Amino acid sequence: MVASRTARLLRTPAALPAALLLLPLLLTGGCTTDDERKPGEGVEGGSPFTGLAGRSGPVLGVKIDNAAPARPQTGLERADIVYVERVEGGLSRLLAVYASHRPGQVGPVRSARESDLELLEQFDGPALAFSGAQSKLLPLIDEAPLFPVSPSDAGNAYRRDPAKPAPHNLFVRPEQALAAAPDAGPARDIGFRFGAAPGGGEATAERTVRYPAASFGFAWDADEKRWLVSFDGSPAATAEGERLSAATVVVQHVKIRDSDFDDSSGNPSPFTETVGSGKAEVLRGGRSYPAKWERGSADEGTEFTDPDGERLRFARGPVWVVFTE
Repeated sequence: MVASRTARLLRTPAALPAALLLLPLLLTGGCTTDDERKPGEGVEGGSPFTGLAGRSGPVLGVKIDNAAPARPQTGLERADIVYVERVEGGLSRLLAVYASHRPGQVGPVRSARESDLELLEQFDGPALAFSGAQSKLLPLIDEAPLFPVSPSDAGNAYRRDPAKPAPHNLFVRPEQALAAAPDAGPARDIGFRFGAAPGGGEATAERTVRYPAASFGFAWDADEKRWLVSFDGSPAATAEGERLSAATVVVQHVKIRDSDFDDSSGNPSPFTETVGSGKAEVLRGGRSYPAKWERGSADEGTEFTDPDGERLRFARGPVWVVFTE
């Protein structure tokens, strides 16, 4: 199965040289100013995920626990992109995407969902670290255009932390995980654009997105030039005690429906539809900008445009995307 997956993926643009994959971004990235990034950060072009200097891949997605016993998470601050997803019971999990940096370990790692497969297809052959999945979903993961790296695929990439309670204590080491997925594709254009802030927008000091049993807060810090993240009303911190933050936050309104899969208690797993179009809100530089998102198919990236149809540029740095109805 791995051989057939490799052959299929090598027929895609992921097999092209990284320099060619970055060409569209270099042509459209525009200019930037010091007030768009922290001192010493940022270059012209750069990562298609953050607009900053960094490796171009390979791309590793990690499914990360966001239950209270799992916090503070490890390595989340080094992710290029963090996707926030709703799961069973109105709770949340995170899908963190790494290409520019590889922290020593990331976690706690939890199980994959069907929504992850559609979302990750735009990355064109990434590796996916996850703790497992429902038995009926495993064949779909195996057939998906990605490289699954679970403990059963690469046991030496994972470790348990006895200081945390199970199941919130499984951590993955990205270097070892990617060694088990040598054909994982490099970072490529997934639709993000970076550069100077657009005109207009509305001054916004903070924004909260609520799920039935979880909430996410983003408060603008003018000194750090970042949106400080909160989980369920409490400051979200790294394992070292520093505040989690983002340069750009996208609140993406999508359809969330029941999937064909249930959890161990029989609750249907939500499916987040990330192919299609809809409204979005882009937070950058202490302002909120109305936007439209559009993604034509699962193997395409997502374009964000302003009310005039122009591509809406993000601030350079980590991007958090919160999916909500």
